[in-house]
Amino acid sequence: MNNPGALLIVLGAIAAFPHASSAQGYPSRPVRMVVAQAAGGPTDVVTRIFAVRLTELLGQQVVVDNRPGAGGSVAGDIVAHAPADGYTLCAAANGTVAIAPHFLKLSYSVTRDLTPVALLGNSPLALMVYPGLPANSVKELIALAKARPGTINFASSGQGGTGHLAGELFKMMAGVNITHVPYKGAGPALVGVVAGEIQMLISGLSSGLPYIKQRQVRALAVTSPKRLAVLPDTPAVAETVPGYEAGSWYAILTRAGTPRPIIDLLNQESVKAINAPDIQSKLISAGVDPETLTPEQLGVKIRTDTERWGRVVKAAGVKQQ
Repeated sequence: MNNPGALLIVLGAIAAFPHASSAQGYPSRPVRMVVAQAAGGPTDVVTRIFAVRLTELLGQQVVVDNRPGAGGSVAGDIVAHAPADGYTLCAAANGTVAIAPHFLKLSYSVTRDLTPVALLGNSPLALMVYPGLPANSVKELIALAKARPGTINFASSGQGGTGHLAGELFKMMAGVNITHVPYKGAGPALVGVVAGEIQMLISGLSSGLPYIKQRQVRALAVTSPKRLAVLPDTPAVAETVPGYEAGSWYAILTRAGTPRPIIDLLNQESVKAINAPDIQSKLISAGVDPETLTPEQLGVKIRTDTERWGRVVKAAGVKQQ
């Protein structure tokens, strides 16, 4: 370049935007999506619906890799220690991101080592029971639990997951003595209820709806403040236990330090995927309310939920097993 002044302007621009070209050529190979829950669980169901469209939009295969365990921290650890290049993503529910850090000794920090990418949607939970349990309503379940303290077990996708904390919240607000039994994922927990190994489960509708519709489990209530269009005849827990509310949300995160242009590209394509009519229809049918947020908005949601569930963890005395 013959003009020294022009050269200085170009160099200044490069210095000001060190990652300006970081997204160029990305992705040039498959992207790994580490799911913090077992196959068949709510996070897995939502992720697989989303990943099909994201694959099309990115032009590279998004490979779903289920790595359940330890409140979702197994998946979190993998992503927290992966290269900060956007090729390793974490699909997680709020249990992994906002609850597990309160009672697990993690090898990473959610706020320091992971960064928000995109929200996929929100999902109320359903209180489901084994069909043979002599309780056809939340009121009857509470009466049964009080008559037989300590004999009703409730399953969850794992220690400290959203389902576990939702059960602890129910236990405290309803004044009942029920026993938590953690499974390795929501899928196995649902199978446990179907088989009669366990009497009760509070879990996401994204995985529970097929079992409810096939009458393999009985849905006594939903955990949203009001009834849901997808289950109009199923009351809210709050109709019997005033003020009760719990739910899940599903999000994509990646390694902190990933260049901002890559984060922006992933958020942009994720928003396109979630807003596609056919994907929205599939998510709604799975009991999920699709919602998109910017990385900054998702960060605020994570901090708010972390504070809320932290209070429940403390009150319930949930500890690492």
